[in-house]
Amino acid sequence: MQTFWQKIQQLQWDDHRYYHQCRINQTLHLISAVSFLFAYALLFVNPAAAGIVGWLVGMVTRQSGHIFFEPRGYDQANNTSYDNKEAIKVGFNMRRKAILISIWLALPVLLYLEPSAFGLIKPAGNFSEFVHDLGLLWLSLGAAGLLFRTLHLFFLRGPSWGLAWACKILLDPIHNVHIYWASPLALLRGERIDPLERLQASKAQ
Repeated sequence: MQTFWQKIQQLQWDDHRYYHQCRINQTLHLISAVSFLFAYALLFVNPAAAGIVGWLVGMVTRQSGHIFFEPRGYDQANNTSYDNKEAIKVGFNMRRKAILISIWLALPVLLYLEPSAFGLIKPAGNFSEFVHDLGLLWLSLGAAGLLFRTLHLFFLRGPSWGLAWACKILLDPIHNVHIYWASPLALLRGERIDPLERLQASKAQ
């Protein structure tokens, strides 16, 4: 169990040092994390609303940070190229995220053209019901994306790494609040890039 938790911690640390160096991105991840925690609570009372909040707030803020603010050039802190980071990314790199986001954007159009989702659900009678159905579809997409990549990692790196990544994703909101709660304050002080003290300390040892 300790080894399994170490895998999760390694995935969290790699994710932070490779893809969350910009304080703006970290701040957006903090907003995203809070919204995902709210979505987790909504799962027990209104799953459709959880899907809406998770995607429209949680995913939009999270992926906006990666797309618009995270450095794309050579990573001096980690001494590696952006292309190499994308190649070794355990979870969803930008190419995989682009596919996932494309499906997310296509689902409202699909639901409008096929209100019954090809016979899987009862067609919505009004806009409120349409939003409800869309929320459930988006929630299903998130679950399917998590399950698909987990199973994919089973074959690429083994079941333990696949399960560790899945747990890391589910724990990300809590972890992001824990490590990024002070990022807005650092940003206000003019610190746009995280100095990554832990990485520098590990290099010095």
